This record gives sequence, C-alpha cells and structure tokens, in this order.
Amino acid sequence: MAYDDLFLRACRREPTERTPMWMMRQAGRYMPEYRAIRENHDFLTMCKTPELAVEVTLQPVDLIGVDAAILFADILLPLEGMGLELAFAKHEGPVIGNPVRDRSDVRNLRVADPVADTGYVMEAIRQLRHELRDKVPLIGFAGAPFTLASYMIEGGSTRAYIKCKSLMWSDPQAWDELMTVTTDTVIAYLLAQIEAGAQAVQVFDSWVGFLSPSDYERSVLPHTTRLIAEVSKAGVPVINFANNAAAMLSKVKRAGGDVIGLDWRVDIGDAAEWIGPDFAIQGNLDPMTLFAPVEVIEAKAREVLEKVGTRPGHIFNLGHGIHKDTDPEHAKALVRAVREHSSRIRGGGVA
Repeated sequence: MAYDDLFLRACRREPTERTPMWMMRQAGRYMPEYRAIRENHDFLTMCKTPELAVEVTLQPVDLIGVDAAILFADILLPLEGMGLELAFAKHEGPVIGNPVRDRSDVRNLRVADPVADTGYVMEAIRQLRHELRDKVPLIGFAGAPFTLASYMIEGGSTRAYIKCKSLMWSDPQAWDELMTVTTDTVIAYLLAQIEAGAQAVQVFDSWVGFLSPSDYERSVLPHTTRLIAEVSKAGVPVINFANNAAAMLSKVKRAGGDVIGLDWRVDIGDAAEWIGPDFAIQGNLDPMTLFAPVEVIEAKAREVLEKVGTRPGHIFNLGHGIHKDTDPEHAKALVRAVREHSSRIRGGGVA
C-alpha cells in the first residue's frame, strides 16, 4: 500500500483530498486482539515490552483502518524516573505508592532521563517506524504537567482534586517547583520520542478542565506554554489537547501547538472560528456515539465534517478516548463514514 501522509498534511494545515482520522485510545481493550494479549501480560509489562507495545499499536491501523498510529504506552511512565512508585491496581487504575504532598516531597523529585528510565518507549518507536514505513505516520505522546502533577499529588485518579488544588493554593512555590521539574521531564521525554522517530506528538492535558480559567492561567499556562515551545523546536507537529476546557479555549490557544484538540463539549464550527486559521483542529465526536446504531454514527460524523467544511487542517477524532465496551465494527463504520463523506466535501472522491 502507498504511504498515507494525510494526517501530517492536515497537521500542517495543507489541503487534503479527505479528512484523516484516528481515535484516542484506539490501541486498547475494546479490541478482542488486544484483550487476547492482555490475558497473558499485565498492563505495565505490555508498556515496557517493545514487541508487545508494537503489536498493540499496529492493531487499529491494520484492523480498523485509521490514518495514524499512536504509540501504545501510558502517560504516567515517566514518573518512575522522577522517583515515584507506579503500579496499576486491578479495577482501580494507577496508584502512586509515594505521592507528593509537600515541599520536601517535591524536592526529592528529579528530572527523568528518557533514555535511561524509559528506553523501552524509544525502542518501541524505532520498531514502529520500521513496521509503519508503508502505512501511516506515528504519533508519540505525553501527559501535560498539570495532569501528571494531579496524579502525583493525589496518588491516583480523582474527580475532586482536593490535595492537588490545596497544594497549588497553599504553597505556590512548591507548586511551581513541582510543575517545573515535571515540565522538564516531559520536554526531555517528548524530544527523545521525536529523535527515536515519532512524526507528531500529542500533549494530553486530560484533567485540566477541573481548574478554573484563572487558576489555569496563573498556575498552569506558563508551564504548558514552555513545554510546547521547547518541543516545537524539533520541527514535528504538536497537538495540544486540553480536555473539558471549552470555557478557556482562548487560554489553551495561547499555550501554542500546531493542532488544537477539541472535546465534544464544544461546537466544532464555533471553535474553528474562535481558534482561527493559524491552527489545525482535531475532534470532536462524542465517544458514546459509537454505541448508537450505525446510521446515527454516520449522521453524527457528517455533522462534524459539515461544520468544519473545507477548512484546511482538520483531523477527525473522538472528543476523548474510545470506550472499552465499544463494538469494533462500529469503530470501522465511523472510519468508513469519515472517509466517504469527507471525500465528497473536499472533492477527492470516495477513498
């Protein structure tokens, strides 16, 4: 098959004959092929074994038909190199054994070495570039500083962010030191991924929507801006995805990047106008749409595509990760719908 660079061209806001698409969490447990591997390996082992990470990364490219691969990994992998104890508890998700709670904990952290501490990620990227050479581009990724800090402080997942916000408000100096060492770690990690062969990178600020706009601007935006500016120097597209941040898109835009990722809580046509022509946009179908009948999936996909129209630089994606109980056949139906309808809108014929 011919190499498909639609995704990279869309990141650069170049005209494309159809809209490229991929899905967050596309390499994962909604696929029977993934679950078959998972039966014999725990999650961290899969992340840390390049051959397994490569196999899982390739599954949605080969079986679903997406236009870009995203590395199978986890945003929390760099935390071990910073001095934190990371585990994944069954049915509970990530657990930090020694969470960061005060200034002394912050000062015990170090900037992780991406090669020494996460060399398995770089090896997976090198192998993937070889496997994908006649297929599609490869996306690397990392968690944004705030999202990583929230896990580090809370000790795992949360929906209240009590400890995280308390540290941010009660000890701004400790917070700034934490965000600085985390930002330095993420910069090094993403640059190493790019050096290993990642052709684009996405910064996942998955939990930043739990902040007020003023707290985001004061305590997070400077660090995210520095991160994106430094990584952008490597010359590959940077996708800035701030989940649940519709109320502060103007501030997210100031953080930079080549592509602004949008969740489903904002009208993509309105968002395209607010963001302007200097950024590509990515999104933004509600992931739960994939539980609807196929004809509804097709209609909802057309709605997104028609709101964007022929604007250069649109990458179709879900507004967040694909749900684990999604029927893979519905994911395939979405891919077909995006290909067919976007080809008609953009004049490239049905691809």
